[in-house]
Amino acid sequence: MTSDRYNKTAIALHWVLALALFYQIVLGMWMLEIPKSPPGFRAEWFNWHKSIGMSLGLVIVLRVLWRIKNGAPQWPSPIPSWQKFLAKFNHAVLYGCMIVMPLTGFLGSTFSPYPIKYFGIVIPKIWEASTALKDLMSTFHFGASRIFIVAIILHLMASLWHSLRGDGMFSRMIPSKSFKA
Repeated sequence: MTSDRYNKTAIALHWVLALALFYQIVLGMWMLEIPKSPPGFRAEWFNWHKSIGMSLGLVIVLRVLWRIKNGAPQWPSPIPSWQKFLAKFNHAVLYGCMIVMPLTGFLGSTFSPYPIKYFGIVIPKIWEASTALKDLMSTFHFGASRIFIVAIILHLMASLWHSLRGDGMFSRMIPSKSFKA
């Protein structure tokens, strides 16, 4: 990518995923508070969360493939090397969590004794239930979600800082009427 801005595809993927992942995080935190009784209500929300998570997993794969193929735009000048390093590191953490969370969520579900439903359609079990493996995947899923929240907060703080400075970093991911694909 030779521009100093992301193109429309990158911007659309960024904002769609940002909003959807925010929803998933809030939903996931709320779901933990749902009592197990009466039966059914909690399961319905968990299945909804899983369905969205599987869908987002596919969109995340598309985003990663797009990013590998297209790269990132040039850095606006002058951005100190330490800021470039921290931005690359935080983006690696964000992408890592975006991959780990749907993967561990799905694997944790496959190891549970309950059926996996994708928007109501039961997905066949891949292997037998395993409490130990389900708990391990749940631990990774929960841990990744907490790391992801911290990385998002850092990303938002850096975005605000760059916006206030007007150094060109923030505007790279904001849609523009004059921007061409």
